[in-house]
Amino acid sequence: MSTTPTPHCATAMSRFHAVIPAGGVGTRLWPLSRASAPKFLHDLTGSGATLIRATYDRLAPLCDGRVAVVTGVSHADAVREQLPEVADEDLVLESEPKDSAAAIGLAAAILWKRDPNIIMGSFAADHVIKPLETFQRVVTEAVETAATGKIVTIGITPAFPSTGFGYIRRGRSLRLKGAPSAHHVIEFVEKPDEATARRYVDSGDYSWNAGMFVAPVGLMLRHLEASEPELHAGIMAIAEAWDTPERAAVVEKVWPGLPKIAIDYAVAEPAAAAGDVAVIPGDFEWDDVGDFAAMARLNHAEDNESITTIGDSKRVYSDKSSGGIVVSDTNRVIALIGIDDVVVVDTHDALLVTTKEHAQSVKAAVAHWKSQGDTDVL
Repeated sequence: MSTTPTPHCATAMSRFHAVIPAGGVGTRLWPLSRASAPKFLHDLTGSGATLIRATYDRLAPLCDGRVAVVTGVSHADAVREQLPEVADEDLVLESEPKDSAAAIGLAAAILWKRDPNIIMGSFAADHVIKPLETFQRVVTEAVETAATGKIVTIGITPAFPSTGFGYIRRGRSLRLKGAPSAHHVIEFVEKPDEATARRYVDSGDYSWNAGMFVAPVGLMLRHLEASEPELHAGIMAIAEAWDTPERAAVVEKVWPGLPKIAIDYAVAEPAAAAGDVAVIPGDFEWDDVGDFAAMARLNHAEDNESITTIGDSKRVYSDKSSGGIVVSDTNRVIALIGIDDVVVVDTHDALLVTTKEHAQSVKAAVAHWKSQGDTDVL
């Protein structure tokens, strides 16, 4: 994806480059998702494609294959295997996680050094989105809006009053010819309580914040420099050396000392306060596959079955049980009798049994094993 500078008269879409941050373990999906094989490397929807592969396939047609991936060093080989199209110079490897501002900021800095006219879009590797055509229309509007000098977020139209997501408060229409859905962003708000979330949804002025950002790389970096000068200086030093033989030495020296902060706090919220952020409503189906209840939603049971089964094993028996999900990568026989909404995850070295209602609490088990020093199962 090495680039030559684009002329200022280039169309917005010809300037578009996609970045896929592929980080996080997905602790609520333990023991299926592990530090060595996080959820974006799995097919969690039964589509035949892993989440990161599906993300690449959604984006590549929009940017003619100009895609970079930011991921951990330990996942490099798996990402290369799943995305052979991504060149080594476009695989940004983190020696240790530094949160999203460092990951996305470094990608922006590398692209800016190659061509300061690039418009970058950041899309997480572990989201499930459909239909494809609607998503691509929304991204196209986001790119057109970004070309006017805005940081653009894609806000998901709320399906219910969720307390698990942050929200984006939408303001006036920007009245853009190439992006009729574009609106000014008044503010980003933190995860609300249930009553507040219901008020947000009922108002029609709020979207879920799914962490999708599209922006001119120069504008992104200017806001990062203003709010996090130390982080900005570090990533610019790495970007300066990225396409040279000095890359490894500079990364080794600089990356460990970078501050940890989310892109929302480092860029999106300050930029919104400055009037530089727009939102495109994402009127497509979206799921961040946050727990096993989400997996059950995305993998419906067959018409003649009462339990959703995921994995190669078909040795699952169900009697007077319904609404549950079994995820298995063993050949063990599993029998469910007289139990509803159960979650069973069976791997070679760990067994999880819970219910959909308590699926969000799985991360507590991960925290327990970590505190006990049992990192071999994490």
